[in-house]
Amino acid sequence: MKDDEAGTGQAGSRPKRADARRNEKTLLDAAAGVFVRSGVEAPVRDIAAEAGVGTATIYRHFPTRADLIIGVYRHQVEACAEAGPALLASSPTPYAALASWIDQFVDFLVTKHGLAAVLQSDNAGFETLHAYFLDRLVPVCTDLLGAATASGEIRTDVEAYALMRGVGNLCIGAETPSPQYDARELVRVLVAGLRGVG
Repeated sequence: MKDDEAGTGQAGSRPKRADARRNEKTLLDAAAGVFVRSGVEAPVRDIAAEAGVGTATIYRHFPTRADLIIGVYRHQVEACAEAGPALLASSPTPYAALASWIDQFVDFLVTKHGLAAVLQSDNAGFETLHAYFLDRLVPVCTDLLGAATASGEIRTDVEAYALMRGVGNLCIGAETPSPQYDARELVRVLVAGLRGVG
């Protein structure tokens, strides 16, 4: 516990810190939703309305748009990383956990492409985020694939990075919606193919 929070008393400091974390998560969830619908250049007031707060609250947490974009990216990576072990523990089979995780990964990728486009002006910053993305998510996917392989549900010759890249390539088409192209359905076909059927 930190002494510099003594002004509110130690009894009140923990809930306040938990509230701050919860508020930040609410803001990041709202921003991610708005980014998916309207792009990363969406007005801050739209994000504030989605989160049910004033714009000053957003600027207090994220002074610049770049801070907000990076915050959303990292927040979604962490959510995706944490989902892997949780799904493995709660799903009926390792393959079901893998399929559910890939579905969540697809949701993340739709937002990620928009973020990537904005961050291209800062190549060094984007490279750092990309490395963070790989460091956090490749091991999670590796664990899910390993569990499904060990249970005999899927083929043994697919690596996590290759699978994630394949899913990512299929999701690129989701940026320009078309009735002739359903990225999520194609990802399901890819994941079904891990079983080695057909």
